[in-house]
Amino acid sequence: MKIYRFYKDEYGWFVDLPEWEGNRFDLQMVSGADIFCDILSQGEGEVFVTLSKEPFEYCGVLEFLHLGRLEGFELGEGAWYSLKEHMGLSFDLKMWLCDVTKFVFGEFPKEIYFK
Repeated sequence: MKIYRFYKDEYGWFVDLPEWEGNRFDLQMVSGADIFCDILSQGEGEVFVTLSKEPFEYCGVLEFLHLGRLEGFELGEGAWYSLKEHMGLSFDLKMWLCDVTKFVFGEFPKEIYFK
């Protein structure tokens, strides 16, 4: 379990990951992950999110759907996840998370727990 900072600038949402040695735009939230950040931030330009592969008290869950590749500007390997519920509200949000997810968790977990 670790707390991550997500921030929004003129290019969109990014995760603050100082240990990442790749391109800054590898850390950009796209294809639904940006909407997820909008939901969590409640209109603010920054949000701190606890993420874990194990459930913890009062957490939400992102459920793994399948591995998938994006074509186009956000070209790359990754996996699709689904958000069905958060803070008592129902959602049908599907989001693509890139290989940075494997850097953070060591894999694409079946569930990603967040708060």
